[in-house]
Formats: sequence, C-alpha cells, structure tokens
Amino acid sequence: MRVIACSLILVAISIVACRQTGSDSITKGESFRSFAPDGGWCWFSDPRAVHYKGQYNRTYAGWVNSSGDIEIASYDHDREQIETKVLHANLEVDDHDNPSLIIDKDGKLLVFYSKHAHEEPILLMRSVNAEDISSWEPVRQLALNDSVTYAGLSDTYTYASLCRLADENDNLFLFWRGADFKPNFSVSADNGDNWSTGKIMILPERIYNNRRPYFKIASNGKNTIHFAFTDGHPNMEPTNSVYYAAYRDSALYKANGEKIMDWSALPLQPRQADVVYDAAQTNEKAWIWDIAEDEEGNPVMVYTRFPNDSTHVYYYSLWNEGTWNNYELVNSGSWFPQTPEGVKEREPNYSGGIVLDHQDPSIVYLSREKNGVFEIEKWTTADNGKNWTTREITRDSEHDNVRPFVIRNYDDQDSLRVLWLNVTRYTHYTDYQTSVKMNIHDTTK
Repeated sequence: MRVIACSLILVAISIVACRQTGSDSITKGESFRSFAPDGGWCWFSDPRAVHYKGQYNRTYAGWVNSSGDIEIASYDHDREQIETKVLHANLEVDDHDNPSLIIDKDGKLLVFYSKHAHEEPILLMRSVNAEDISSWEPVRQLALNDSVTYAGLSDTYTYASLCRLADENDNLFLFWRGADFKPNFSVSADNGDNWSTGKIMILPERIYNNRRPYFKIASNGKNTIHFAFTDGHPNMEPTNSVYYAAYRDSALYKANGEKIMDWSALPLQPRQADVVYDAAQTNEKAWIWDIAEDEEGNPVMVYTRFPNDSTHVYYYSLWNEGTWNNYELVNSGSWFPQTPEGVKEREPNYSGGIVLDHQDPSIVYLSREKNGVFEIEKWTTADNGKNWTTREITRDSEHDNVRPFVIRNYDDQDSLRVLWLNVTRYTHYTDYQTSVKMNIHDTTK
C-alpha cells in the first residue's frame, strides 16, 4: 500500500509539473490557452501585460478586440482562472488603440489608451480597488498636447507608453505620439492626478508633413529611461535609421555616458543621439521593435532591417565594451498581413515581431515564417549576441503567430512568460480577427 501511495503522489506531482511547464511541449499555436479569444494589439504601446503579486498572484493584460472594445483581463495563477472586463465599448476598430497599463504601489491599475491619430485625447482609467478589475473610477481625458506652442501643427494622439522612476519621487512618465505627430511626453508627480503640459521629445527635420519617429522605451524603474527610435515610418523613409538615448538626472545621455542635453532643452534631433544603425550606409531601412536594460545597466535592442519589403531581417544590438554591436539573427520572411489577391499591401513592413525578455535580455522571442506560417521561437545567447541557441514555442500551426510580448515583472517560479497573437484574419490594422495566446497549453483541447 505504501508503494502504491508513493506512486500516486509521484503521478500527481508529474501532472502538476506538466501543467505548469506545458509550454515545453511544442505544438501548434492554436493549442495554447487564450488570454482573449478576440483581442489584438500593435507594438508601440507598453506595457501591454504586467504581473503583480500582492494579496493575489495575477497577470494583467489589455487589448482591443475586433469590435473596437478596449478590454482588460486578469489571470489568477493559483486558480488558473481568467476574468475579463470591457473598459470602453466601441472605441474604434483599430489595433493601434490597445491599452497600456501600470500598477501603483497600492496595487491599483492605471490604464491608458486612445484612438489612432485622432484629436480626442488619451483616456485614463484607474481601478477602484487593488488587484481588482471589476470596478473603475470615471474615465479621465488627458488633453496633454501643447496646442499653443505647436499651434498650426497636428494635434492628435496615438499610443501610450509608461514608466515610473522610484528615485524621482515615484514620478510617472507618459510618452505618446502627439503634437506634430512627434514623440511627446508628460510627467505626473501625484500618481496620475495631474500632468505637466506635453512637450515634443524628438524632432527630426520637417522634410515632409507629419514626419513621425517611432520609438520604444524601457526603464529600470529607479533612475533611467532608455529610448530607441527612428527617423520616421519605413514606408516614408528609404534610409530609416535606429537611434538611442537615455534619460537620467534630468538630462539625456549617450550609451557611453556623454551628455547630450538637459531634459529642459528638448526637443532632440535624431543625429544628436547615438546612431545604433545607419541605414544611409546600407540603403536598408529599419524599424524598431524593443529595447531593454541588461544586468549591468547597458541598453539592448532588437529591430528589423529591410533589404526589400519582402525580406524582414531581425537584428540584435547591444552596447558592449564601449561600442554598439549589431548581430544579424534571421530572415523572418515577408510581411504577415493577408494581402487580398490583386491588391498592393498597405503595410509591407509589418514583421511577425521580435521582443526582448526585459528581466533577461539575453533571451529573445520572435515570430518568423516557416512553411508559409509564422511561428514563435525563443532565442538565447550566452556571449552577448555572437551565438544563439533556439527553441520552438509553436510548430505546424494552422494560423500565423505574431507580435509576441514578454510579461513585465513575470514570476520566475511560474512558466507563464510570453503572450502573442494567433491570427485568424488580418488584412489591415482596421480589419482583423486575432486571439491573445499564453504560453500555457489548453488542456481542454
């Protein structure tokens, strides 16, 4: 009887282990559990998902569904249950509208979202209770663009990216594409109740109307914000390059510590910053995907180069030993939108996607085309990008798997690390049917 009992215990332990590490089994993307059966996102509003352990052990994520509803959901790791809440019904059918979220020191969620390139301002919603998405304070409008200083220029809002710096009295920094279609920023010293007037951060030469640098941010949460950005959109910039700067102590710096300018002296011209990749030297335009900070405080980024619109090559770049090192990873294939026959693709620079693990940026998750379908892979380097080991996350999928995102502050003891979109239909960012997948297998299938 004792032997039988021990065997049963071992079987039970094995079942739990398999459930927790089910992502080790490589199967099609459709076999993974859905955080949202209907949800999509772009990759320029972050964070899209965060983990928080207080009274509960939960991961929170947000998206915009195919009807244009802004949704937020929580996954309880202990109960393995998902709760979903519609924050804003029928905002707009556009995957650029996905929310970004941050959790304050009391465990309350702050969620930011807006329409795409619209005059309506950024919207802010705060949960009434900590670790609870069931009830929310009234929505607030953040009309932060400086329409006086930038009178006569575009006055719209798109995207929202957030971070908080503990060493600056927990100031909350909000970045968006705003006045003049440029990266704008505002700061709140009281957890989002009041905000400074928006100011343009990056201002390339205005060689055409609404030239718009794309940018990503990352922060150590203490004293530094890292920025990766471009000249503009790759469909408008044949030599779209990649740049870097960092904020700390009320100033902007290059990766080597050289001061660029005081924060009060903004805006910044791209070539005043570090030129990480100069497309003018290769005639291969680029687009930024992600940036993070390594354990030594150095910046790491990933981006795509385009020898042509049908060839999307991922690169890994890091500041190491006093210089920027750029390493080619893989040709990921072509664009993923499903171009109707006989129609010219409107977004040929939409790659499957590549992101860094912000807790360990020696790990990369990427989407690349294999046998005609985009699959998710995990890449790991032990020598600062020179060599890589790879592991498939999905294989033989029925539909494309794209735009992975690594959950911020994920639990090292839990297998849930990465989310991505499984694509039933994607002809345009205003016409899509995607689900948000978790790297946990759906045991009901």
